[in-house]
Amino acid sequence: MLSRWTARPLTSLLARLPSQCALCRDWPSRPVCEPCAARFAASAPRCQTCALPLPAGVAHCGDCVVHPPPLDTCLAACDYAWPWPDCVADFKFHGDTGWAGPLAQLLRAIPSAAALLDACDCVLPMPLAPGRLRERGFNQALELARRLAPGRTDAALLLRTRETPAQRGLSRAERMRNLQGAFAVEPLRAGALAGRRVVLVDDVMTTGASLFSAAQVLRHAGAAHVAGIVLARTDRPH
Repeated sequence: MLSRWTARPLTSLLARLPSQCALCRDWPSRPVCEPCAARFAASAPRCQTCALPLPAGVAHCGDCVVHPPPLDTCLAACDYAWPWPDCVADFKFHGDTGWAGPLAQLLRAIPSAAALLDACDCVLPMPLAPGRLRERGFNQALELARRLAPGRTDAALLLRTRETPAQRGLSRAERMRNLQGAFAVEPLRAGALAGRRVVLVDDVMTTGASLFSAAQVLRHAGAAHVAGIVLARTDRPH
């Protein structure tokens, strides 16, 4: 008979088996089965440049009309709502890199994502500051990017130059100020982006401040087209 101390690790192991859906526990299945992907990551109308949920037929949210972001387009696979926060936490904070493949599949399944990736010159993961990278042991955006476009992912072109204070609780404008000077193009490759089509990849987009700050740096370096692809998008606070 298993003790409660051995039963818990065994239950955790069974939940992570690749032949069982991590969400509904269907068996046999991919890590995220097709019905769960269709239910929890269904395609929905979104702002074309910040991926906020919008009513059908509306191309841009009010903020993007008034203050157009430096992204030509932005795609999101799902809302940052159950069950994705738990999945992202396992992936990002608990070192479960086995989530990278299933989550990348959700990204590539976004309508027009495959065409966007196929047409780009390079895919850039949103970089982590060195201290955060040491603490976490890996960059979750890089793990996603490598599975989306292994031959065109460049982890050394866009750099995070400094740590920034915590963004939680800050408005979009405050986050943008917080991130000034936080990103840079590798100085020895300053001309590598001229006229290029670039896709930025990240896991979660909150206000968009980080993605917009990085995109602005790529624009200044000469990128002709900058797109963003994220797994989950938070809604605007009410």
